[in-house]
Amino acid sequence: MKIIIALAFVAIIASLASALVFMMRGSREDGAGNKRMAWALTVRIGISVLVFLCILIAWKLGYIQPHGIPASS
Repeated sequence: MKIIIALAFVAIIASLASALVFMMRGSREDGAGNKRMAWALTVRIGISVLVFLCILIAWKLGYIQPHGIPASS
């Protein structure tokens, strides 16, 4: 599970980097750069939501356990 989440975070960073590249190149006359940047950011959001849902499902199935700080002082 840890490897899957780590790979997802790497994919999120890669998507952000590609969006940055498309933004820095600027838009071409046909606007393809803007569309590619928007698509890269959409992919990043999709991966982030998928990671969040995977963490919730893993917690619900008991694969991971929260280790919160005790409330008593």
